Amino acid sequence: MEFNFIEILLLIIGLYLLFTVIKLDGRLKGLKYTLDQISEQVNIPENPINDELRKLIKDGEDVKAVKKVRETLGLSLVEGKQYVDALKFEDK
Repeated sequence: MEFNFIEILLLIIGLYLLFTVIKLDGRLKGLKYTLDQISEQVNIPENPINDELRKLIKDGEDVKAVKKVRETLGLSLVEGKQYVDALKFEDK
């Protein structure tokens, strides 16, 4: 099986993009940790929508909670689900 130049180039570009995304994800997690630490030091209040989201989660309305957080904060579906899951596991 022989690979041509284009296929090898696409593979290299794909691997480069994958490693770049992994590196950016690590930096983003570090920035989030730093931001969380700063907000604790300055006593920035929690986002007011979190109380409403917790009530929806408690009532078993996870889908409505994701929809609400997406509409309010402008998050994607995946980001909204992650936000709701973080609230859900934070309260346990």
